[in-house]
Parts: sequence; structure tokens; C-alpha cells
Amino acid sequence: MGWMKDETGLDKRAANFVPLTPLSHLNRAATVFPDHTALVYGSFRKTYSQYHARVSQLASALAAKGIKPGDVVATLMPNIPAQAEALFAVPACGAILNTINMRLETETIAYILDHGEAAAVLVDSAFVGTLEAAINAMQGPAPLIIEVPDCEANHSATGRHLTYEELLETGDPKAPWIWPEDEWESIALNYTSGTTGKPKGVVYHHRGAYLITLGTPIAWRIATPPRLLAIVPFFHCNNWCHTWMLPALGGTLICCRDVSAKAIYDAIADEGVTHFGGAPIVLNMIVNSDAVDHRPFDHTVQIMTAGAPPAPATLAAIEPMGFNVTQVYGLTETFGHCTFSEWRGEDWDALPETERAALKARQGIPLPNMEPIAVTDSAMQAVPMDGESAGEIMIRGNVVMKGYYKNPEATAEVFEGGYFHSGDIAVQHPDSFVQVTDRAKDIIISGGENISSVEVESALMHHPAVSLCAVVAKPDEKWGEVPCAFIELKAGASATEPEVIAFTKSRLAGFKTPKRVIFDDLPKTATGKIQKFELRTRAAKL
Repeated sequence: MGWMKDETGLDKRAANFVPLTPLSHLNRAATVFPDHTALVYGSFRKTYSQYHARVSQLASALAAKGIKPGDVVATLMPNIPAQAEALFAVPACGAILNTINMRLETETIAYILDHGEAAAVLVDSAFVGTLEAAINAMQGPAPLIIEVPDCEANHSATGRHLTYEELLETGDPKAPWIWPEDEWESIALNYTSGTTGKPKGVVYHHRGAYLITLGTPIAWRIATPPRLLAIVPFFHCNNWCHTWMLPALGGTLICCRDVSAKAIYDAIADEGVTHFGGAPIVLNMIVNSDAVDHRPFDHTVQIMTAGAPPAPATLAAIEPMGFNVTQVYGLTETFGHCTFSEWRGEDWDALPETERAALKARQGIPLPNMEPIAVTDSAMQAVPMDGESAGEIMIRGNVVMKGYYKNPEATAEVFEGGYFHSGDIAVQHPDSFVQVTDRAKDIIISGGENISSVEVESALMHHPAVSLCAVVAKPDEKWGEVPCAFIELKAGASATEPEVIAFTKSRLAGFKTPKRVIFDDLPKTATGKIQKFELRTRAAKL
């Protein structure tokens, strides 16, 4: 199909076929935008030619330290320039980048390092102790530690490890990069919470990472070089792939280590920020911020938001403050956002404020780099586009993961029937817009963080007084959702809410701990299965 009758001599050649990779964007930017500001972090400012040179230094220095193509290089850092440089440098030496959430508990970090077989870790000085404890808990060989001090945040080097700048000094700013021979080669390994509580390793390919960098500016309608504030953590789908996108546009990345309303307003006023992404908690932070933190600015700032769907009231409140919000939807498995709530122009502009906010709260239509996204019933038949018939979101396109690392069974299951099964329940409106109504796998999204209810339940079951428990999402104004635990106590046993919360916090990261604990008999089916839908209804009323 599609071949001409005589294709003699019409072969793929170096001149007409280059594997797609976001490395191309920075390589091009160093030539066409050499003097444009690429990276900003306090007094740290680099042009694209400098950015490219530092990436080359890091890539060649890692190779000299024994990092080979196919190795995994992990990072444990907030949104600082070294993270952005590693995003390009690690694949530029043929390795695979694994950005790790610093908020995770030691045991989970150790599991990720073991499972991914990290050969090296770039770690911010503030998290060196956490990494060292995790390495001590590993089963496999310890990775090389490269420490990244942050003078802008007064985090000095511990003196125990090779530092980032010391490593860069050994690299060559003109070293050639290793390009993928096949765009299906792996570029990143990102761990996401699963229903079993054990993180799954989501593998990205160069092709998808390249294509989302072209689909995003089309969906976001970016017409001029953006000045993007890096609020989305790099451990969330590699900063939603925004940092890979920026060199294609000649844009500027303004790094943000600690997210606050003051930091956001300062960056807009002082650095001219035009765009940023963030979970709904960021919107709430801005809406509920103190007026003393506000700074005047004379342009509309574009926000891309994803996670637990933001309340229409929040969307209605933030726009008069100088922000325009685009709701998107996606998963770690889809390189971040795969749908966006496209605004349909003047017809919608004229609607009342509450109706406009309700339209913006929908998850929207596929990005240009995606195939049509279906909402199907249990037989994988499309549900009517009536805004009422619910089904599971099914996704297909070039921006879908390769699969779960070292987990072929889970990979086969999630791709059954030729689609990626999102596990999210939604309706589809007559205009084809998708709107999420529930999360079939009981993942709680709190402030943009995925929390496995099963993992929290497992921790609770270690409490000597707990007989049975269930954890569900409770709506929260600040975080979008927080864990809420329902517990049946053992006969004759007693416990208090603060005691149980403290116990859980001793076993899990703080953001995973329940914010409410209710002691009661759990509703069950005739077969003994806990009826979580009923618990969610109760939690919503608390």
C-alpha cells in the first residue's frame, strides 16, 4: 500500500531520513539562536551556544566515567539548570535518563535505582543524605554519585562526592553527540505509581519525545519564543517534555526550585514569564495568595494545567488576575498531556463566566500528535458522545510509551486491543471533548503527585490495631485530592486519628499519608469486596 510501481533507488539515505529525537532541537538552536537566552536561574544565565557546550561537556564527561549507550543515569534534583542540561546530555551520550521524585521515601528510591540499574546519579546537595541512605538499602551495585551544589539556594557541597562542575571541567564542549540509529530507541525511564503500589518503569522513545515537542506549541498556540517558568517537576514526565520543546522555539527556561505564589509573581515581573505548567494546586495557590506577594504585569500569562480536574470556580477566579488556563489530560505513559481543552473562539467568549469555566474544566481533544482518543465500554465499543455515557479512555498514537520496563505482562495487558488502557473513566461530549469523571484504578492525584491507594493501605495494615482499611481520594481545595483512610479496628483495639497519621508518615512520604482517618465498618459486597465508590461518597462530604 502506498508504494509506487517502481521504487528503484528511492531508498532511505542520510540526506532524506533522520531518526526523530529532541536532541535535534538543541543542536539546531545552538546555530540559529546562539545568543538567545536559553537558561535562567537567579544569576545563572546561559545562551543557547553556552547551553549546547555545557550539554556536550556533560555528555562526554559521563562517557569518560564509563557511562555506555543503554545505561541508565538517574537524577535526584529540583528544577535547577543541571536537570535541564541532563535532559539533553544523558541521551546525547546514548544513555537513558531516569528523573526521580525527591519526595519519595528511601525504600522506594532504592527500589527504583535497583530496578532501573542506574549507573550514575546526579543529586542536589540537599538530597545527598537521602540518596546515600537509598544506596545503602539497594540490593544491586551502587551507582556513581555526582553531587550538584546550588549556590543560589545556599546548598553547598558536602565534600563527599565529585561535584557537577568538577565533572563538566573534564568534558569537551565540542564533543560529538551520539544520535539514535532508530527513533524507537529509549530516551527516558519514568516511574509511576501503580495499583500494586510498586512503581512501574515507563519507557519513552526518541520519536515520541520529538513529536510531543511539536504538538504542544500547536495546541498551546505559541506564536513567539516563550519564556517558560519550570514549575512542573522534571520527574513528572520530564517536565511534561516542555524543556525538550523550548529550543525548537528559541524559548527561555526560567528554573524554579521552590514553587510559591511569590516566586511565580516575581518571575513574571522580573523575567517576563509568558508560560508555565502546573497542577491545579498551583492555580489554587495563586488564587488564594496574599496580595503582598502580587506584582504587576502587563501581559496575559498562559497556564497549562493537568492532574485532578480543577474546579470551575478556580478557573473563573484566576482569569481576571491576568492568567489564561488551558486544561490538558494525560498520564506518565503518554509523555504527559495527550489531550487539551481547545478554546473555540468568539462563540465561547460570549458565554457567561460560569459556562466558560465549565468548558475549560473539560479534558478536551487529542493533541495533533495523537490519533483519535476513544471512550469505550467494557467490550471496547465506543460509547455515545452524549456527555452522559461513561467509559474508559483509550489512547493510541506516537506519543505513547514503549511499555513498562521489565514487566511484559503488565505491558501486554495495558495495550490489549490495540489501545493504551488509561484506567480513567470519562464521558465524551457531542463536540468530541473528553471529560474525566472517575479514576478506575483508585490512583489519588494530590498536588500533581500520583498516590497509590494500595500502597497507603499496605502501610496502614502494619498498624497493630488495624483489621481492615481502604483509602480513597477526598476532595481538597488546596491539593485537589488527598488520601482519606477508612479503618476497621481489631476487636478490643483502639487508635486515634493523629496516631494513625503519624504511624503512616513513619512508613511513607508525607504527601502519601492520609489527611483524614475515619473509624467505621467498611461497606462490602456479598463476596467481601470493599465498596470504594461508597467510601468516596462519604469522603466527599467530610
